[in-house]
Amino acid sequence: MSVLTIGATGRFTRLRGFGGNWLLVGCLVVLVAYALCAVLAPALTSYDPNGLDLGDALAPPGGEHLLGTDPSGRDTFTRLVFGARTTLIGPLAVVSASTFLGILLGLIAGWRGGWIDAALSRIFDILFAFPGLLLAIMAVSLFGKGLLAPVLAMAIAYTPFIARQVRGMVVSVKSRPFVAAYLVQGFGPVHVAVRTVLPTIAPTILAQSSVMFGYALLDLAALSFLGLGVQPPTADWGAMINESRGAVLMGQPLTAVLPSLAVILAVVAFNVVGEEVGDRIARRDS
Repeated sequence: MSVLTIGATGRFTRLRGFGGNWLLVGCLVVLVAYALCAVLAPALTSYDPNGLDLGDALAPPGGEHLLGTDPSGRDTFTRLVFGARTTLIGPLAVVSASTFLGILLGLIAGWRGGWIDAALSRIFDILFAFPGLLLAIMAVSLFGKGLLAPVLAMAIAYTPFIARQVRGMVVSVKSRPFVAAYLVQGFGPVHVAVRTVLPTIAPTILAQSSVMFGYALLDLAALSFLGLGVQPPTADWGAMINESRGAVLMGQPLTAVLPSLAVILAVVAFNVVGEEVGDRIARRDS
C-alpha cells in the first residue's frame, strides 16, 4: 500500500471512538449514496458528462447547474455522479482480484505448510517491498495509460496483505479439534479447508478487504490526478481534481474541492466500516 497509509489505522480507530455507532451509520449512508450515484447516474442528471460549453465555463452554483461548472463548462454535479462509476469500479476490481488470490495462496500456504509455505512466504516478502502505487506507475510505463494496467499491478501488490493474514488464520484454525474431527470422519483435506476453515475466517477477510478498498481508491485517484489513470474526457474524481488546477489558481476552487471531498469521504467511510466490522468480529471471538 502507499506510504499515505502509514499510521492511518490508529487515526481511524480514534475517530470511530469519538463517533461511536452514529459514525458507522453515517459512513454506511455515504457508501450507499455513492453506490446509488454510480448505478443511477443517467437518471440523476440530464447533462452529458463530457459535453463542452466553453461559454459557460466556471459558472457558479445555481438553478441551471446545481454545483456550477468546470473550466470546460461541463456540469460539475454530472461529472461527480458519473465519476463515481470509474472511481469505484477500479478499487472494486483491485480488491476482488487481490482478495481471491490472497485467499487462494494463503489457504494453500497455511494448510499445506512445509516447503510450499516457505516458498509462498518468501514471494509475499518480495512483493511487500513494492508499494502498490509504485507498481502501478511501472505498469503504466510499460503498458500505457488507462485503468487496466494500474488495476492489475495494484491487485498483485495488495495480494500479500490478504494472503499473509489468511495464512496465519488457517494455521491457527486447522489445529482446532473440530477440524481434526472432520478429517477423522473421512472428509478430504480440500473439502475441510474450503467448506469448514474458509467460512470460519471469511468475516475477518471481509473486514480487511473493506479497509483495502479505501486505500485502493486513494491510490487510483492519485494516478488519475497524475494523468496516468483514467484518461480525459472520462469523468473520474482524481482526473477532475487535476483538470481544476487552473481554476484554483484563478480563485475558484469549488470544482477541485468537491471531488477531493468525495475521495476523502469514501476513504474514511470504507476504513471506518472495515475496522468496525473487524472489531466486532474480535469481540465475538474473544
